[in-house]
Amino acid sequence: MRNSFINAVEISKGICQSKLANGDTAVDCTMGNGNDTAFLCSLVGEKGKVYAFDIQEEAVISTRKRLKELNILERSELILDGHETIDKYIKETVKLVIFNLGYLPKGNHSITTKKETTLVALQKCLCLLEPNGIILIIIYPGHENGKLEKEALESYTASLSQKDYNVVKISFQNQINFPPELICIEKVCPK
Repeated sequence: MRNSFINAVEISKGICQSKLANGDTAVDCTMGNGNDTAFLCSLVGEKGKVYAFDIQEEAVISTRKRLKELNILERSELILDGHETIDKYIKETVKLVIFNLGYLPKGNHSITTKKETTLVALQKCLCLLEPNGIILIIIYPGHENGKLEKEALESYTASLSQKDYNVVKISFQNQINFPPELICIEKVCPK
């Protein structure tokens, strides 16, 4: 039997699986090596769409290659731009947004997500989110920019109106080396 609480990434995957269905629209705000983009494409099915953002061309190239190999490239729109520009590219509502913050694995660790652009992107994503939609933010507080993002995101999400959003933070209390943390924001359905 598999453990339920392995890490923040695995918990976010479980939420994605329970939330997304064929035909839904999702956003990967931090494309990286394409793991989350490919996962989302598999969940939204042939009728769905995944927008994915990254500021590094190598991320877009490796993700395009991965999606092509999996025969799911047509379900995606890969965007070489910062996630803070999301409103330039997406005009429809979305069911799910994921941020997997930090730096590109096996890439240049000096290029990281930053609190300023992440907060702008988050604010824009809240406007794009359909009722009952969800935003998942995986935070890596083990490096300086990650620590700053964590503080800024915790402060901002704590200020969101509970009439409009449910906000949950998941952190691992007994793990060493600054394990990733997860903030989930669900848009409340109007009554």
